[in-house]
Amino acid sequence: MPNLAFAGLLDGGWHELALEHFRDGITVHWLLKGGPVEPSVAILKYRPGAGVPRHRHVGLETIVVLEGTQSDENGDYPAGSVILNPVGTEHSVWTKDGCVVLIQWDLPVIILGEAK
Repeated sequence: MPNLAFAGLLDGGWHELALEHFRDGITVHWLLKGGPVEPSVAILKYRPGAGVPRHRHVGLETIVVLEGTQSDENGDYPAGSVILNPVGTEHSVWTKDGCVVLIQWDLPVIILGEAK
């Protein structure tokens, strides 16, 4: 399988991608859809006020905020931020005004609680 390249995502190229439902208030475009034991890479678009309930990372998760601000219990992450959530970390995620992120996770997360 050749490598996969996605030009211009950091410059708004994600606007051209087709998005589908991921969870309440969040849509997704899969760049690489893994499985229960395989990594995945996606663009997630959060509507204003959307969030993900408290969850535990069983694999490394890497996030690049492309637009807007994503927040968790540790702070607010504006566009250009890179967030690493190592194995064993827990948090919930939300956005006040909406955001778009490039996300890669080694393994799916375990949902622990309700969204903020």
